[in-house]
Amino acid sequence: MGTETQAEEYYPRKGGLRTMPFIIVNESFERIASYGLSPNMIIYLMTYYQMSAATAGSILGIWSALSNGLAIVGAIVSDSYLGRFSVVAHGSIFTLIGMIILWLTAMIPQLNSFSCSQFQHVCNGTTAVQLAVLLSSFVFMSLGTGFVRPCSIIFGADQLESKENPENQRLVDSYFNWYYASTGISTILAVTTIVYIQDRYGWQVGFGVPAILMFLSVIMFLIGSPLYIKVKAKESLLIGLLQAAVAAFRKRNTSIPLTDSDDYYHLPMESEISTPSNDFRCLNRACMIQDPQRDLNPDGSASNPWNLCSLEQVESLKALIRVLPMWSTGFIIFVDMNVFSFSVLQTKTMDRHIFPHFEIPAASFSMFLIIALTIWLSFYDRVLVPLLSKYTGLPRGLSPVTRMGIGLIVSCMSMALSAITESIRRRRAIEEGHEDDPSALVNMSAMWFVPQYALLGVAEAIHAVGQIEFLYSLLPKSMSSIASAMYNIGTAVPSLFGSILVSGVDWLSSTGGKTSWLSSNINRGHLDYFYWLLSFLSLLNFFYFLAVCRCYEPGNDGSSRFSHVAEEKQCNYRLLTESS
Repeated sequence: MGTETQAEEYYPRKGGLRTMPFIIVNESFERIASYGLSPNMIIYLMTYYQMSAATAGSILGIWSALSNGLAIVGAIVSDSYLGRFSVVAHGSIFTLIGMIILWLTAMIPQLNSFSCSQFQHVCNGTTAVQLAVLLSSFVFMSLGTGFVRPCSIIFGADQLESKENPENQRLVDSYFNWYYASTGISTILAVTTIVYIQDRYGWQVGFGVPAILMFLSVIMFLIGSPLYIKVKAKESLLIGLLQAAVAAFRKRNTSIPLTDSDDYYHLPMESEISTPSNDFRCLNRACMIQDPQRDLNPDGSASNPWNLCSLEQVESLKALIRVLPMWSTGFIIFVDMNVFSFSVLQTKTMDRHIFPHFEIPAASFSMFLIIALTIWLSFYDRVLVPLLSKYTGLPRGLSPVTRMGIGLIVSCMSMALSAITESIRRRRAIEEGHEDDPSALVNMSAMWFVPQYALLGVAEAIHAVGQIEFLYSLLPKSMSSIASAMYNIGTAVPSLFGSILVSGVDWLSSTGGKTSWLSSNINRGHLDYFYWLLSFLSLLNFFYFLAVCRCYEPGNDGSSRFSHVAEEKQCNYRLLTESS
């Protein structure tokens, strides 16, 4: 009898460990396929669509912003309407459609302008139809990414969580470990193996392999459908925050009482808060009861949630507003990472051999960023935390805000080093007579670029972990999912800003007939000036960070005043790999 009970724990009728291979394989193949396309994409756009480096970089920035920003849409649709299974299934299919369209652009000559530039003396460039087909592939892949990424990991946890058996938490923890291990391996395989296939066998095979992997990902996920626990959709916390903002705006002309009383505010029976906080008092209008007969149902619930919200919703919105300034200080790091697509053009012109008969693909140098990030996380957690905690008295060695500041300084150093390295590369290329030949090989090892990749990886690790801890410590426990979502949005906004920055710099630096800093001929352009600009912006952002720190009271870094909140929640540091 005991054996049957134990078997039921691991292999229930629905869900359980037997569903894990389907979910993890789906996510792993999706990541290999998706991440394998990004590193080399700037080369593909410049070669097959006759785009300038700046235009290609701007499009890739918008693509990244759309992919990360749609994660919020995916989370809302999953929580409030379709449920996680349907959202992951639809997202996987969207991604597959996008990859098939992208593969067809390489397979069918009429869908790109490569043959035009290769065989015709007069070429009108990319047509509107060709560009529309290309962009449609990006849109489908962005939809797929936005639907799959925020829901896949939680869908897997749904299969293992059991209210009847709380000990299943150890299975959930084990699942998270396996999930993130597979994510890390998938990312490394993507930026090495897939990129190598593209360089070695061309775009037709290089885009075909990710499409096949994505097809297998969809099939594996759907095969496991009869075994899944499919949690029904319910009200989303994000919708609740939006309702609070809308209700406050609708009642903007309503006067706020001078004294707080339970009679004024909508308090659910299970509410632990009796009066609203004093900051952002204008939002208190959202939960003010003006006419009980009109505003409340007989059971005490709000008759119109877009006109009357609970006090918890209002306080949750206030908590979100409080963390926004500090959260925004991290944008610059992701701007630096997104514009690093130009570094592929640099390393492509350099000696990338590590052995006499093997060279690293130019787009695979981003693996050094991932490796540095992983090594730093392990080193800090296992070595520095025990040492620093003895001197600082903090359980995590340094406070979250301190680590965020250090990360910003390191990112600034990375951009400065990038500028110095590029100025050396450019000067050497001109000295060797390659000023008009951007594809010529410069007598300089590409290994000089490894330190800047490593510094940027360390900067993201230091800052992002500190930011996640900061968000988890200041936001209520019920908003843990919002903390995760904010990290995804924090990569979307900088991608869009980076795209605008690239377009602006290209336009301003090319006025008066001058060569653009971001010219497709990097030997004539000035990528080093662009990196110096990013370094300067990173320094300005650090001063903005210091100003924001002064706006927070002592202890708002999660180390003292809100320590009781931090103790209740486990910060998910491994969110880093979700948007890398």
